[in-house]
Amino acid sequence: MICAVFFLDFCIRFYRAENKLKFMKWGWVGLVASIPMVDFLRLGRLVRVIRILRIVKAFKSVKAFMDSFFLNKAKGTMNSALIIAFMMIIFSSIIILQVEKAPESNISTAGDALWWAFVTITTVGYGDLYPVTLEGRLVAVVLMTTGVGLFWTFTAFVASWFVKE
Repeated sequence: MICAVFFLDFCIRFYRAENKLKFMKWGWVGLVASIPMVDFLRLGRLVRVIRILRIVKAFKSVKAFMDSFFLNKAKGTMNSALIIAFMMIIFSSIIILQVEKAPESNISTAGDALWWAFVTITTVGYGDLYPVTLEGRLVAVVLMTTGVGLFWTFTAFVASWFVKE
């Protein structure tokens, strides 16, 4: 399926290219990356990903976005904390599903894992879902610590409104 996507992308970009010969200077990588089942040609996919990363790095808009993101330090910190919290909820849910394989575990579905992660990071902790394995409890400790830090960040953000001139 991935090879088909690479080949379709190559065909569309080749068709739209004004100068086909100039396009093939780097376009051949897309063609090589789309050939399945040949191990040494799979390196073309890596070259393709590196090329995409170089293009993304070159965007000036990314720098402008980051500058505006951190223009106001309080808002930038709060935005960063929310992004970290969201990522922690997602990754903790995935990890808890992988480590809670014990028969007495009550976290068995993705919905249970998301609910547990959200309740844990907000420090509510209803107690309806909880990890029973050592690894699960370690994930919970990290998630609870992140939740407390998130609460402190939110409190500092609100406090900054009151002391603003």
